[in-house]
Formats: sequence, C-alpha cells, structure tokens
Amino acid sequence: METAAERRQRVRQKWQVVVIMIASVILVVGGGLLIGSFIVARYKSRPEPKFEMPPKVVKIPPQTPEHKMNLQKHEAMTPKPTFNDKLVSTRPVEFALPDLPEVDMDQMLPLDPSELISDQVSSLVGSAALGSGLGTGFAGGGGNGNGMSFFGIQTEGTRIVLLFDVATSVITKMTAAGMSLDEVREQTLKLIDSLPISARFSLIQFTQNYKPFGDELVAATDGNKQAARDWIDKEWVTAGSMSGGGVVSNSRGVAGVLEKAYGMKPDVIFLLSDGDFQWRDTGSHGDLELDELADIVEELEKTLPTKASLNFIGFEVRDEHEKDLKRIVRKAGGSYKDAKVGK
Repeated sequence: METAAERRQRVRQKWQVVVIMIASVILVVGGGLLIGSFIVARYKSRPEPKFEMPPKVVKIPPQTPEHKMNLQKHEAMTPKPTFNDKLVSTRPVEFALPDLPEVDMDQMLPLDPSELISDQVSSLVGSAALGSGLGTGFAGGGGNGNGMSFFGIQTEGTRIVLLFDVATSVITKMTAAGMSLDEVREQTLKLIDSLPISARFSLIQFTQNYKPFGDELVAATDGNKQAARDWIDKEWVTAGSMSGGGVVSNSRGVAGVLEKAYGMKPDVIFLLSDGDFQWRDTGSHGDLELDELADIVEELEKTLPTKASLNFIGFEVRDEHEKDLKRIVRKAGGSYKDAKVGK
C-alpha cells in the first residue's frame, strides 16, 4: 500500500507539472502579445509611400554651320517665281486689251541668294564657282576653268575693276606692240559677257582726267552687262584725248584713278598702261616716280577689308620702269604682263 509520504510526493509532482505548463502558456501568450504589439506599432508609424519622378532634362544639340550652309544652298536652288497671268476683262467691251509685256525678272527680283551674301561669304564662291562660269572664255585664253584670265594673267576674284590708260603715248606704244584700243575693247566685251551673276565689275578710262562706267561696282546681271556694252559703244575713247560728259577732272593722274578704283572695294584690279605716269601734286607737275606710286598703292591697300591683287599689263614699258612695276604688283599680290602679239 501507498504510504502517506509517497502520496504527498506524487501530489506535489502533479502541481509542479501544472505550474510549469501554466507558466509556459503565460510566457507564450505574453510573448505573442508583445511581438504583435510591436509589429502593429511599427506598421502604424510607417510613413505613407510617395511616388516621385526625377525631372528629365532634354538637350537639343545646336545647329552646326554645315546645316545652315546646306539650308542656304537648298534655298538658292529654288527656281525664281514666274508670272504667267494675263490681264483679263470680266465683262464685254468694244476693244480687246493687249497682253501684258514681258518683264525681265532679273531686274525686279533679287539677283540670287548668293549675290545677297557674296560680300560677306566670298569664300563660298571661290575659284570653282568662277571656273564654271568663266573658263577659257576670257580674253587672253589659257584659262583652265579656275578663276579668270585676262591678257594671259590668271587670277581669281568676284569684284573686278579694269583701268585703261588711253593717253596718246600709250596708244602709240600699243600699236607698236601689235595691238589697238579696238582690240582691247573687244577683249573687254568678251570678259564682261563671261562674268557670272555673282560677280561685280566696273571700268575706268583715263589720261590725266578719267571717265568711269559708274561710281560703284555693279552686279553682272544681263541688264548691267548691256549697259556696259552701251557705255563702251558710246564712250570708249580711241583718240588719246578725253572730253564730254562723265569726265572727272583729276590732277593726280594714275594716283587719283587708283584712289577711285580702290574706293570701290575690289578684290582684282587690272591696269593697262605704258608705265609712264604724270601728275600734278602740291603745285608741282611732272613724272610720278614709281617709288611714290608704290607708297600710294600700299596706303590704299589699308582701306580694303581684304587684299586686292593689282595686275599690270604693259605696252612698250621702259626697261628702267619694268623692274619697279614688277616689284609693285608682286607686293600687291598681282602679276605683270608685257603685252605683245605672240608673247
């Protein structure tokens, strides 16, 4: 039989087990509640989500100069507008109205987009543009399509001035060289006819005084070319003297003529003469020393935006003058030509 001590021991063990189980339950439930409270508290304290998009910067690359040049080239290829509409009456009349006369659009519309910017962007024209329009058609021949050739001098440019010394001594030496002013006149007409529309030009004849075709360079349009032909037909001096309308009094001789020419802002000048120049300056009268002429040309060059090539075509030039003239034109970026038949 179970003794009282054993019974008490068994009851005590049962209560220990019960107490341990109750404590375990309390610990589990309390831990669960603590963890749940922590999770709920952290969830409620979390800030609301915000959706943001960073700003996007759009960069447009700048247009390159090539794009602008291609656009100008495209616009230059656009054909000029033409007007084909006729004047029409909307009601019967006793007479018929005539058709409108044909109008030279070159005289009414801008010459060409290239003409409007030729002074600022002359490099766009270059030798290739002149070559396509000039070639061997210039006087003197020998052209290869690059630039222009006048009396055998090959050069480039779009702003051209021709200076003709028509003093009696020059005409005499010109004849001795196998030429005449009439031949020079014809070669000049060929040059004018061959100029492209992007070019500008003018003419000046001189003895002591001078007679210009105009005060400024004119565009080589059909109308201006025809005006130059008419001026040459009516005003061309062949007798070695100069008179009539349009003659400018000039005591400085070739110095005054060069001042007029350089004032037109050319990039090419052709001077035809025998190299013997007279002038009156500061009360004196006599020959113009070529050293003085060199100084005059050097000062005139400073008035130009870009250097102009001065080319000299000589007729029976004296030996003592030839060396100095070659030095002057070489320094001015030009060429010297001894104009003789077969030379």
